[in-house]
Amino acid sequence: MALIPITILTGFLGAGKTTLLNRVLKESHGQRIAVIENEFGEENIDNEILVRESGEQIVQMSNGCICCTIREDLRSTLVDLLAQRKSGALVFERIIIETTGVADPGPVIQTFFMDEEIAENYLIDSVITLVDAKHAQQQLTDRQEARRQVGFADQIFLSKTDLISDAEKAALIHRLKHINPRAPIEAVHFGEVALSKVLDLRGFNLNAKLDVDPDLLDAPEAGHGHHDHEHEHDEHCSHDHDHAHGEHCNHPHHHHHDDDVKSFVFRAERAFDPVKLEDFLGAIVNVYGPKMLRYKGVLDMAGTERKVIFQGVHQLMGSDLGPAWAEGEQRQSKMVFIGIDLPRDILVQGLQQCLVPDVQSQASAAPL
Repeated sequence: MALIPITILTGFLGAGKTTLLNRVLKESHGQRIAVIENEFGEENIDNEILVRESGEQIVQMSNGCICCTIREDLRSTLVDLLAQRKSGALVFERIIIETTGVADPGPVIQTFFMDEEIAENYLIDSVITLVDAKHAQQQLTDRQEARRQVGFADQIFLSKTDLISDAEKAALIHRLKHINPRAPIEAVHFGEVALSKVLDLRGFNLNAKLDVDPDLLDAPEAGHGHHDHEHEHDEHCSHDHDHAHGEHCNHPHHHHHDDDVKSFVFRAERAFDPVKLEDFLGAIVNVYGPKMLRYKGVLDMAGTERKVIFQGVHQLMGSDLGPAWAEGEQRQSKMVFIGIDLPRDILVQGLQQCLVPDVQSQASAAPL
């Protein structure tokens, strides 16, 4: 039986991974694709943003510590998909794994070489990395994850190049080539790229990945249960959780949790007033934008029968009309904010004040 090709789609928060994935799923390529998503936090907004066609299966892996539990979670998911495929319950020819924006691709790649059953049935086709041209220079300077995403790439796509000058683009490409001289670099506009540059690249080269991380295939150390190690080169494991079950960290570098990146979700069962929401978010982004790594949501907006898809990165914010609310579907707004030292109380209070009056409904904000 032919090995099932795997495409790993990575890139820092807001780089455009879901946009590119939507583009692939909408194409008339005649292939059935299973999609594995790993989102930062328990509220997977991307699952609602993704198109729904009969040919794809969406598997969610939410709230996973990307450097610790992801390998076991991913292995279990891949084994389960394989069993369902063999039984005829699912039909797919390939898998695309969309990693969370703060993911180190190393543990994901490691999964396909550390387990015999996985290695016998799956083959990594390529690692594709999206780079946000507007914010990449700062992200590459501040975040080790962003640098490793570029380093592991077999293909790099630059998004938002229309927001930077030619000189800034040239400087960014020079820096990316310094990090990874092997991967072709191409600008893309809203995920519009030929499928021949996304699927069946056969670009994965293990030796090249070992150049990035010589310890990639090392087995985890026995008894290594908690993150109490010093970190090499100030590298951060950027997520908000604690290790309650003695999980093993399969990250190639020893580190402790910095917990500098946190997220929370805001939910409301009342519709938003469009004018009030626009004014409030505009003010918030103007003040706190540099700390707002990623924010997105599916909104119930007064005056429209369609969902409103809301997304932003730092000071860049936008929205678009999504599908109509289905008959019988509960109209509920869900927003996720990911950032550093975000003013959660201010955000919650302000968002609540943007809702249309209704004493019967309440909004809530829950930690992730």
